[in-house]
Amino acid sequence: MLLLGCIKEVNDFELVISLPNGLSGFVPVTQISDAYSKMLSEQVAEGELREDLNSLLDMYSPGTLVRCIVTSVEKSADGRRSIRLSINPKKVNKGLTAAALAAGMLLSGTVSSVEDHGYIIDIGVRGANAFLPRQKAQNCMKLAKKGPDLKIGQNLNCLIVEVKNEGRIVRLSIDRSEVAASLATERQNWTLSNLLPGLVVKAQVQKVAPLGITLSFLSSFTGIVDFMHMDPKKSVNYSPNQVVKACILSIHPASKLVRLTLRQTFLQPGGSPNQLSSDRMGAVVEESTVKAFFKQFGAIFELDDGSLAYARLKHLSKTRKSFKPAAFKAGCKHKCRITDYSLMDEMCILSLKYQIIEARFLQYQDVHTGDVVKGKVLALKPIGMQVKITDGIKGLVPSMHLADTILKQPEKKYSMGDEVSCRVLECRPEEKKLFLTLKKTLIQSKLPVLSNYEEATPGLITHGFVVCAREFGCIVKFYNDVKGLVPKNELSSEPISSPEEVFHEGQVVKVMVLKCEPQQERLLLSFKLTSKPAPKGKKEHTPMKNQQVKYEIGKMVDVKVLKKKENGLEVSILDDEGKAIASLPTVYLSDFVANCKLLWHCLQEGDVLPRVMCLNNKGERIILSRKSAVISALQEEQVVRSFSEIQPGMLLTGYVRNVMPFGVFVEFPYGLTGLAPKTSMSDKFVTDTKDHFVVGQTVIAKVMSTDEEKQRVLLNLKVSECSSGNSAVESFALLSQYFKEVKEIRNLLRRRGESNVARSLCDLLPGQELQLVVQDVKEDGSALFSSSSATGLTVTAARYHLGGESIVPGEKTKGLILHVDILSSVVHVSLREELLKQ
Repeated sequence: MLLLGCIKEVNDFELVISLPNGLSGFVPVTQISDAYSKMLSEQVAEGELREDLNSLLDMYSPGTLVRCIVTSVEKSADGRRSIRLSINPKKVNKGLTAAALAAGMLLSGTVSSVEDHGYIIDIGVRGANAFLPRQKAQNCMKLAKKGPDLKIGQNLNCLIVEVKNEGRIVRLSIDRSEVAASLATERQNWTLSNLLPGLVVKAQVQKVAPLGITLSFLSSFTGIVDFMHMDPKKSVNYSPNQVVKACILSIHPASKLVRLTLRQTFLQPGGSPNQLSSDRMGAVVEESTVKAFFKQFGAIFELDDGSLAYARLKHLSKTRKSFKPAAFKAGCKHKCRITDYSLMDEMCILSLKYQIIEARFLQYQDVHTGDVVKGKVLALKPIGMQVKITDGIKGLVPSMHLADTILKQPEKKYSMGDEVSCRVLECRPEEKKLFLTLKKTLIQSKLPVLSNYEEATPGLITHGFVVCAREFGCIVKFYNDVKGLVPKNELSSEPISSPEEVFHEGQVVKVMVLKCEPQQERLLLSFKLTSKPAPKGKKEHTPMKNQQVKYEIGKMVDVKVLKKKENGLEVSILDDEGKAIASLPTVYLSDFVANCKLLWHCLQEGDVLPRVMCLNNKGERIILSRKSAVISALQEEQVVRSFSEIQPGMLLTGYVRNVMPFGVFVEFPYGLTGLAPKTSMSDKFVTDTKDHFVVGQTVIAKVMSTDEEKQRVLLNLKVSECSSGNSAVESFALLSQYFKEVKEIRNLLRRRGESNVARSLCDLLPGQELQLVVQDVKEDGSALFSSSSATGLTVTAARYHLGGESIVPGEKTKGLILHVDILSSVVHVSLREELLKQ
């Protein structure tokens, strides 16, 4: 189907086209012209930007009329139709032949090459070579303000000035005055097969009806003018046999039905439809008057400013059942909202639906940075999650912003259709781009939103998120792409040698502005938030009652070690300026039992621990945890909050609360507990339960059964039963986390640098080769060694790892480090040849 359309928006990869009767379509960047598509393909193949390839924004402007052809109509899942168009002359002018071309014809063409004296124009007619002299383009180019030259791919409304050699040579003009004066006549030999939209014709009124007018034109053609395209000033004055000027809007290929318009804007080719002022879009009109009602289509209204507007039938009431035709008699008044503007109809599009009139957001311009919005999950993609805010507004949650921590498997947390609450990071209405965050800390933050550099006054405290952590410090981002630097000396009151090991990408942080230079967009920040000094005679840290400090389960905080106790650490929460005191038990320092003791041993008073989670807030003191598996489970919402949520077959992350002879009690976040009987504890035969589990150990448990009456849960801890399916990936992730923590412990020791022993422990790594001297061979076959690289440490090898070799004290040999026991300062080595060779 051929249509006359008007460019509504110009985007990077498509043109949005306003079509008659309130419809819209789009032209992909590949449907402009053959020459432009060829240049695009060459750029992709070369992988480099071509200087002679212009963007759509350089060539096209909103308000320009274009001839287009429908290439496909697709229906989306929500029932909306997507009309795909092409403005390629080969498709639009496919009905024309070289022999049919005649002087005075008006048709579409695109620039295919730029020559010294003019332009080669592709008019899509086989065998015809069209040329546009430079002097015939000057006037048009000055008015278009798109540069001194026409560009390859630019669509033009061309008037044929001269035809030679049976249509093989065609001379064109795009001069505004010549184009505007053009009129399609019988002498130009137009037929129903090659008739084009945009042609202005002299026509005669045949019949006048409520829904429109029937016209005859070009001697033998008949067409229809619908009620939306009658001239508003003359709509009641048309009569049979009246001669009028009309413009062809569309030609249906099968039925050959021709639709025309009598609106004045279209009666001079090359004109541009009237636009709606930006402040009217989305406006609520308290009283709009019904001018006419058409039971199959909708109603025409007169607005408060005297302009006409159109509401489709489905927008006249909430549902079809609630629709009352009697309420839409001429003269009836209704409250409505302007939802769109049709350039091709020069009419506002209205809705009388209450939910649309009251809607907070109607277009991207209504959305502001920092707004908290609700939406539905549309799709999960590698770059993030697409969220639908309204029918016309969609946003992207980048992968970094799907949760407070980076989600490895977001599909486990989010499903299509889920309702989510987001906060707007950035909105670009002109590009129809909206960026959102799902980080709870940012959504719930009551601190000021920092969305431009002018607002960054010294002393301002706000939330941001880390986008980069390097040896120089951290780069923190805020809203609208505002970002600043936290230098290394402002990261903490305690020195941090390796920021990249303490802070990570996506981490939400509270910062204070130190200095800002708005013109240079330079922003200096600090993580050291100022606090009031403690009154004299009082301790600096005073515990606060839990009801005064609300720390929900799952909340992430940074803490400072105040005191080391036998079973854990007493810490202060830095988010609350150190006033809130909490406990971090030793067994909650890590998922790995060995690392728990190591971390307790290495940590000292004054050390800062980032990203610690509130696990329990019901006792006298807040209980915290650093168990990464438990933190991940909470943040990915793989937890149960009440007994009613527990279902058999669930895999839940918890920690051992008690080890009894008959089984193991496991506790989960939010205080729920379950029992794993002795028979369901391990894939191996269990003699003594204490040989398999210790209190505080992190476990994955499978729910076997529940007893709601007794509030009891039976669990299975067998590894074979508790895998989610990809055991290799899970095992690798656990090992990775273990070595990450070991590295953290080594860095703590290295930073202390208190003794030669500590330094040696940090320098020795599994897999490293040592030069050894035998010191003693014990009765059980094991041996003790000394090494210049392990001064002050015990170096030992079990009988198996001597490799069957007989060694004597004083002998020199080589060994491979198997394990470094930091707590006992023992290095385990192997002398086996097969390991040393590897």
